Parts: sequence; structure tokens; C-alpha cells
Amino acid sequence: MDNLKTYSYEEAFAASLKYFGGDELAARVWVNKYAMKDSFGNIFEKSPEDMHRRIAGEIARIERKYANPLSEEDIFGLLDHFRYIVPAGSPMTGIGNSHQVASLSNCFVIGLDGDADSYGAIMRIDEEQVQLMKRRGGVGHDLSHIRPKGSPVNNSALTSTGLVPFMERYSNSTREVAQDGRRGALMLSVSIKHPDSEAFIDAKMTEGKVTGANVSVKLDDEFMQAAIDNRPYVQQFPVTGDAPKVKKEISAKALWEKIVHNAWKSAEPGVLFWDTILRESIPDCYADLGFRTVSTNPCGEIPLCPYDSCRLISINLYSYVEHPFTPDAHFDMDKFKQHAQLAQRLMDDIVDLEMEKIELIMEKIKADPQSEEVKGAEYHLWEKIKHKSSLGRRTGVGITAEGDMLAAMGLRYGTQEATDFSVEVHKTLALNAYASSVQMAKERGAFEIFDAKREEHNPFILRLKDADPQLYDDMVKYGRRNIACLTIAPTGTTSLMTQT
Repeated sequence: MDNLKTYSYEEAFAASLKYFGGDELAARVWVNKYAMKDSFGNIFEKSPEDMHRRIAGEIARIERKYANPLSEEDIFGLLDHFRYIVPAGSPMTGIGNSHQVASLSNCFVIGLDGDADSYGAIMRIDEEQVQLMKRRGGVGHDLSHIRPKGSPVNNSALTSTGLVPFMERYSNSTREVAQDGRRGALMLSVSIKHPDSEAFIDAKMTEGKVTGANVSVKLDDEFMQAAIDNRPYVQQFPVTGDAPKVKKEISAKALWEKIVHNAWKSAEPGVLFWDTILRESIPDCYADLGFRTVSTNPCGEIPLCPYDSCRLISINLYSYVEHPFTPDAHFDMDKFKQHAQLAQRLMDDIVDLEMEKIELIMEKIKADPQSEEVKGAEYHLWEKIKHKSSLGRRTGVGITAEGDMLAAMGLRYGTQEATDFSVEVHKTLALNAYASSVQMAKERGAFEIFDAKREEHNPFILRLKDADPQLYDDMVKYGRRNIACLTIAPTGTTSLMTQT
């Protein structure tokens, strides 16, 4: 496509309106958020067809580096009309777009190693979250390392202010970062074991406080059991280790009821069943190599270790229902299996495209006129991200239109029959995404630190083994291309464009 050709807003809107069959909302969302444009407002694409050609061309370029490449037309066929495979916002906007220096990742988590409870560490995290947000990423980080209110400190304050003022600082920073019609997104989490966790849980109940962040509390099994049994629960700081400086006994049941009440009243805090997350997480089999999960991205669907990032893609489930809304409706499971494998493959190609984007970001920082002192922190941040992304090659294949799929099949949401069918679909997705990652390990090489021995007791891996012993044997033999493959992300504007 000739980059010099530009379109007026009206031209692009008219062409998109036709593309979406008269759906005004879908057309406006696409032109406003996803059509390729530069900072002067020039629009270079007149309908999503142009965008899908741009994306297909770039993915095909990566495919040609490897064995058995998919053709540009094959890739375009999967993307066309948002029918089957739908890249999320960041890859959709960024792939093949030379007008913005932006990342293709949707999700990041940051966090400093060692004792990060100092103003220096707090400000560094503040800077890093802003640097990521300006490149279009959503960011999460954990606050469990910050000492509780009233702790002694060696500065003029003499005692620590606790978590809440820092929640506000991070929230305000997020609100300051613009992202072309969006604003930054932030997740703050804290362990329920932290003595300030109740203040954290209450922080957003005050109107106008912490409006730039989502907040989630990390609940452990011990806390949940104490809440069920109405037993006291001990909070401490530091939250891990057996030499706490602060200890405090609370009623788990009362705090649990407060979480439920606040979530009902203000939709927050979210809850993260942290022990379950760590048990199920495959990357945590590599915790000692830097893959210890510490927080989640802003919408909470993907727990990550510091400086790991993830790109997202969704499969439009509605499109696999043949003869929808008729007595003959059925789900084309064979086509779905094939596309689940292809979605995983496109996701891996997008990891390569992201590596190129990170190189461009780093080159841009190097060329910036600022002094080394100013830009050094930003450059180092992207070095850390590049290292983690290339080490694990994490992907986030998910779905959208599950409700429409069930309705089109004549199934009522929430019934046992509908639930069983959904489980079957998701199991099929998992087995085929992982099979595809194993196949790519054969063709392209496994992710750098793959070690079957480390993963042999992971509950998720054991379920894969149980469902498909051959897949497991192949995985042990060839490895996997990606440290983790799946996540079910919320698809807001995406589902406006799939019209589901």
C-alpha cells in the first residue's frame, strides 16, 4: 500500500461504514482508534481491509524466516472482516505502522529486585510505568514491598506514610499519560498479608481517590481458610520470610466481608487467588530464572513476572457456528482446531515483530537529544523487557464472542449443557495452542530456558498430559516455542468490530 495516499475522516468513515454493513459504532471506533495515522492527523487507511493487508504483509514477512511459511493471502483470510483471528489493539495499531514508535504489547508488569522499599525505588517504578504507557502498554505492579504506615524510617519523616499515598502517586501518573484517544491503564496489587492491606482495600471508596488505577488484592489459601473457619489471620511485614518487623492479628472473616462489600459498592478491589495462580503458572517453574509472578496486567487476566510483557489475539468463536440460530446449528470443531493452531503461530510471529519494535524504541531513545542521565533509565527499562520477552516468548491467545456462540447454538448461558460445551471449546483451544507451540519448537527452536524437568509437576501441564499423552511426549522431546500460550482477555472495542 502506498503510504503517501491519505484519506479524509469522512472518506474513511464512509468506506468503513460500508465494510461494517452500516454499523456506525464499529466504523467510528475503527477510524478513531485503529486506522493508521500520523501525529498530524493524516489517515492512511480507508477501511479495515487496508489494515488487515498491512498486518498480513508484516506477519508473512516474519513467516518467511521459518520453515513452511504461511502465505500473505492465507493470513489475510484469517483476519479479513474480523471473522476468525483478531489481534488486540496494540498489535492491530502497531504492526507495520511506521508513524508511531510504539510497542505491540498490551500488558506489562514491572518491579525491582531486592529491597525496593525506598523513595528511589518508588520513583523509579513511577518513571518506568509512565515510559511504558507512552508506548501504548498497560502496566501492573505490586506494592507489598512498601513498608506499612507508622514504620520507622531514616529520614525527616521518622515514620512511613504507608501504601495509600503511593497508590495515589501511581494513579495520578497514569492519568497524565495520553495514548491517542485512550489513557494509560494501571493495576496495583498488594498481598492480603500486608498490614496496610485494609487501607488499600478502602482507598477507592473515597470519591475521587486513586481514579487512575485498578486495584486487586492477592489472597492466599491461609487467609481464605481463616475467613471460612472464622479464625484470626496474622499480617506481617515483610510479607514473606519468618523474621517480620511488624505483626498484626486481624479477623479474616471481617476483612473478607469488607472486600465483598467494597467490590459490590465500587467494583473494586479485584481479588487474585494468589496461591492458585502460582501453582497453575508454568512460568513460575522458572521462578529462580526471573519468572516469579508478582502482579497482573491492568485487567487482571495475565499474571506476569517483572519486565515480562504479553501480546494478545482473540479467536472469534461465533464464526465457527454453522447455520447459526437454526435447529441445524453446529460448531465446526475441526476448523476451530486448525485456527487455534494458526492463532498460536501468528502470535509467535508477533513476538518477532515486537522484538523489532523494541529495537526501534531503543534506537529512538539513543537518538533523543536528552542527556544520558535522563534517558538512561528508559533505555535500561527496554533492555530488561527485551531480555524477558526473548527469553520466554510469551503469548496470549484467547477468545471472544462466547456468549454469541452459545446463543447461536441454541444453548442457554449458565446451564450445565452450555457450560459443558464451553469447557470442551476451551480444552480444545488449550490442547491445540500448546500443540502448535510444540510444532514450532520443532521448526523454529524452543524458548531459551525450556526444561521439561522443571515443569513435570505443574498441574496445568499434567492436565495436558492426561488429555493428550502424545502431545506431552512431544513436548518433553522438542520443547515448546512459548513459555505460556493462553489468556482470556476482555475484548471491549475488539468485540464492537467483530460485531459480537
